[in-house]
Amino acid sequence: MREREAMAGTTAPVVIVGAGHSGVAVAAGLRARGWEGGILLLDTENEAPYERPPLSKDLLKGGASDESAVLRKEKFYQDKRIDRLAGTTAEAIDRKGRTVLLSDGSRHAYHRLVIATGSRARPLTVPGARLAGVQSLRTRDDALELKRMLVPRACIAIIGAGYIGLEVAAAAAARGCDVTVLEFQDRVMSRVTSVPVSRHFEQLHERHGVRFVFGAAVTAIEGDRRAERVVTADGQVFQADVVLAGIGVLPNQELAADAGLECRDGILVDGDCRTSDVAIYATGDVTRFTSPVDGASQRLECIQNALAQADKVAAHITGHEASDPEIPWFWTVQHGVRLQTAGVRHPEDDVIVRGDPFTGRFSVVYLRDGRLSAVDTIAGLADFRPARRLIAHSALIDPILAADPGIPLADAILKDLDPTDPDPTDAAPAAARI
Repeated sequence: MREREAMAGTTAPVVIVGAGHSGVAVAAGLRARGWEGGILLLDTENEAPYERPPLSKDLLKGGASDESAVLRKEKFYQDKRIDRLAGTTAEAIDRKGRTVLLSDGSRHAYHRLVIATGSRARPLTVPGARLAGVQSLRTRDDALELKRMLVPRACIAIIGAGYIGLEVAAAAAARGCDVTVLEFQDRVMSRVTSVPVSRHFEQLHERHGVRFVFGAAVTAIEGDRRAERVVTADGQVFQADVVLAGIGVLPNQELAADAGLECRDGILVDGDCRTSDVAIYATGDVTRFTSPVDGASQRLECIQNALAQADKVAAHITGHEASDPEIPWFWTVQHGVRLQTAGVRHPEDDVIVRGDPFTGRFSVVYLRDGRLSAVDTIAGLADFRPARRLIAHSALIDPILAADPGIPLADAILKDLDPTDPDPTDAAPAAARI
């Protein structure tokens, strides 16, 4: 039974561990929904909470400012009576006593606890991984250090062809670096997209001078004090002044796990983002939850999910209804070309290309059991907004109509025989077919 929290009936605050997008959004959401009690925001970094996506995009550009875009100005925290403790980490949770032990030795009681600790870059574990010049990219300091090393004619070896690796490759190539991307799989972004999109971006990078080596298993990084070479399992050696590891992330779940909360590659949460302890919530990259769309267990690394979960937490703590859930969406920009994705593709989904990739502007539609599950849009957003609505309603799609870019995606719907099934568009499609 959902209980409306006493908004000012407790002396203990809501304590939020983590001041990324989700943590800050929980604090803001609580005040927006009328929470009058205390809010304590714990921030491991010393500077004001900042936006993460620009770190691998805008900040690395030549001539770009070293300053990060802040999530909220300092005056916001003051005006909203949000106490932010900078440079402070949570060391342990006493669930029985409802307190959190901090790195400075202090202990703080909580009325409700929110874990928004995010994720960290997956570390390289090969010999030489600790040499100078071997970088990951997760924080502003990481980005500034990498930016300093992206100088003309520098040899940059990037391990991993995901979003981060490819965004850095684009920035490095634009700054005149010699860029080699080493990827264990047989194509770029294989975890998040299909072959047509992968090949399009691979060719885009190659036109800008980026070299790809697929099937590359890195076994060592060699050098005298700092990185000089990357060695792969087949004996190839690649010169490298800088090595960037873009091999994914790990959820920062240790605080929760040590407290006995249920974790499985992420903190397990329910539909209201409650953990296995009803007084503790978790939000953002650190969480694992059941998809309301297809029932799959998933951990999403995207701002949209972080903000949506923050809204759920703020709503639940204050006894309000959360906003309608959004379909997850993601984006990346490489060499000025934007890829935007709605929904979560599965490898077994049917793939339908809308438009001609040679034009540089096309979409890819994904069907699961005939229903729209995801869409990729490249250099254009015409299909993006309607796709989000259609995915939310698990719309049945005519694959022949969907393959024709001249037909609006909403007009490719196959109407269900169930008359109670809601129409997934704002108005009935012009060419609905049974």
